[in-house]
Amino acid sequence: MPKYVIERAISGAGTLSPAELRGISRTSNAVLAGMSPRVQWQQSYVTDDKIYCVYIADDVDAVLEHARRGGFPADSVAHVSSVIDPTSGD
Repeated sequence: MPKYVIERAISGAGTLSPAELRGISRTSNAVLAGMSPRVQWQQSYVTDDKIYCVYIADDVDAVLEHARRGGFPADSVAHVSSVIDPTSGD
């Protein structure tokens, strides 16, 4: 399945408490349970005012449907064409 990076603008994301982040995760997991196997959440990175999520999904529409059902912003959805890391240069 294709991989996507989703940018979610959430003011103050970096100051969300562990309980608030847990609540976001629970909401996401509940939506994902109803959409499996069309979309899977791999991980997210929380920054000051954004959350960047990595998903595997059938297509962009599945990613956007998850955002809509969960009440999450999806300000940008980018298809990952390749993945590199430090070992890619060896």
